[in-house]
Amino acid sequence: MADQGKFAIQGFNLVKLLKRLEDATARLEDVTIYQEGYIQTKVNQRAGSNDNYATNTDTKSIEESNREKSMQPEPIKEIDEETPKSVLEFETFITENVDPLLVISEKIDPVVVESVKLFQKAFLAQLNLVELAIKSKKPDYSSQEFMDAIKPINKSIMDISNLKDKNRQNEFFSYLNAVTEGAPLFSWIAVPTPMSLISDFKDAAQFWTNKVLKEHKEKDPNSVEWVNTFLKLFDELKVYVKEYHTTGLSWSNKADAIEFKDAIKSASTATSTHSAPAPAPAPAPSVASGAPPPPPPPPAPPAAVFEVKNDEAAPAGNDIGAVFAELNQGENITKGLKKVDKSQQTHKNPELRSQSTVPSDATGSKSGPPPKPKKPSTLKTKKPPRQELAGNKWFIENYDAQPKEGEPILIEANKDESVFIGRCSNVFIQIKGKVNAISLSETDNCSLLVDSSISGLDIIKSNKFGIQVEHYLPQISIDKSDNGNIYLSEESLETEVFTSCSTTINVNLPVGEDGDFVEFPVPEQLKHTFGNGKLNTAVFEHMG
Repeated sequence: MADQGKFAIQGFNLVKLLKRLEDATARLEDVTIYQEGYIQTKVNQRAGSNDNYATNTDTKSIEESNREKSMQPEPIKEIDEETPKSVLEFETFITENVDPLLVISEKIDPVVVESVKLFQKAFLAQLNLVELAIKSKKPDYSSQEFMDAIKPINKSIMDISNLKDKNRQNEFFSYLNAVTEGAPLFSWIAVPTPMSLISDFKDAAQFWTNKVLKEHKEKDPNSVEWVNTFLKLFDELKVYVKEYHTTGLSWSNKADAIEFKDAIKSASTATSTHSAPAPAPAPAPSVASGAPPPPPPPPAPPAAVFEVKNDEAAPAGNDIGAVFAELNQGENITKGLKKVDKSQQTHKNPELRSQSTVPSDATGSKSGPPPKPKKPSTLKTKKPPRQELAGNKWFIENYDAQPKEGEPILIEANKDESVFIGRCSNVFIQIKGKVNAISLSETDNCSLLVDSSISGLDIIKSNKFGIQVEHYLPQISIDKSDNGNIYLSEESLETEVFTSCSTTINVNLPVGEDGDFVEFPVPEQLKHTFGNGKLNTAVFEHMG
C-alpha cells in the first residue's frame, strides 16, 4: 500500500495536471450557473408569476443535479505509460534555455537569429538521440548506424561555422563567434567526462561574449540579456548532464532493450506512418454556388526524427561519419596496405631503377596533368582587409590605407596573445599592452607603435617601415628588409638587433642631451679574412 501511495503521488504528469485543471474549471462554472439560477428564482417569486416559478423550479432542479454531480468523487483512471524523466527534463531544458535565447536574438539581428536557430536545431536532434538511447542498447560509436544518427547534429555545427565565415564583416560578428565556439558542446554525448567538456567550451565561448559586451553593451541593452542567457545555457546543461548522463549518454541496461539500429528503424517507421495522415474526403459541390470546392490541404510535414539513408553513392570524403569511422579502426587501419617483397624494393635492388619506366600517353608525353603555371602577381586576387583574433593570435592583413583617417589601427592584447601583421601598406598600427610576440611580414610604408613584447619583434620582407618601442623589447630580428627606422626606449637600450640581407636600417637611442634620440646606422658591409684554418668576419668601417 505504501508503494501504491508513493506511485500515486509521483504519477502525476503534465496531462494529469491539465485534466484536473479542466475539472476544477467545470466545477466553478457549475457554481456560477447555480448562483445565477437561484437569484433568478427569487426575482420570479417576487413577481408572482406561476410560469416563471415553474421555469425557475426546473432550473433549480437542474442546477442542483449539476451540483450533486460535481460533488461526486472523480473516478480512478488508468495512468498511461510515462515519458522517461530524462527526456522530459531535456525538453524542459530546451524550452527554458534555448527558446528564450532565440527570442532575445530576434531583437538583435537576423543573422544572429539564423545562427541560434541552427543551435536550437542541433539540440532538437540531440533530444531525438536521448529518446532512442532510453530504449536501446549502447551501440559501437564507430558504427554506421550511430554515425547516421548524429549526422543532423554534425550538420548543424558545420552550418553554424559556415554562417560565421560568410558574415565576417557583419556588425554582430562577435555573436556568431560566440555561438560557433560553444557549438562543439554537443559532443558531450560521446565522452566519458561530459561535465568538464561543457565547461571547456563555455570558457571558449565566454571570450567572445566578453567582446559582445565590450562592443554592444553601451548601445544595445539586449546584448547583456543575450550573453547572460547564452552562458546560463551551459550551466543548466551541466546540471542536467550531472543528473542523468554523468559518464556520457545513458543507454538502456534492461535485458529486453532492443538494438540501436532497430530503434532507429522503428522510429522512422512510426514517423512515416503517423506524420502524413490521409487527406479528408472532399465535400460535395455546393448546389447554390455551383463552384467546385477548394482542394484539400497538403499533408503535414514529417516530424523531426533520425532518417536512415543509404549514402553509398555519395563520395566517402564528403561524409564526416565515414572519416571518424576510418580513424577509429585502430590497428586495423593498415590492413588494406599491400606488403612489398624485398626483391621488388628499388632501394635494395639498384638494378630495378634502370628498368622502371614512366607510362606515357599516345602522344608520347608523360602521364598526368601539365604543371600549373604560376599566376602573375598583377593578376592575384586582392583579399579583403582583416582584423581578427583567432584563438590567441591577432591577424591584421591586407590593408592598403588607413581605415579611419587620423586614427591608428588599435589592438589591445595581453601577454598570452601574439600579433601578426602581413601584406599591409600605408597604415599606422598601435599595439597596447604586453604581448607574447609580434611579426611584421611583407609590408610597405607601415608604422608600428609597441608597448612591450615578451619574445620580441620579427620583421620579414618589409620596406620603408618605422618602429617605436614605448617600454621593453628583448630583441628585434630583421630579414630581407630595407629602409627601416627603429626608436627604442630607455628600458630597451640592451635590446639585441639581428639583421640579415637587409639594408638602410637605422636604430635611434635616447642617449643624447635631454633624452634626445641619436641615430646609429646598422652596418651593411662585412670584412672576411682567413686565418688559423677558419673564416674570420668583422664589420667594415669607413674612416674619415
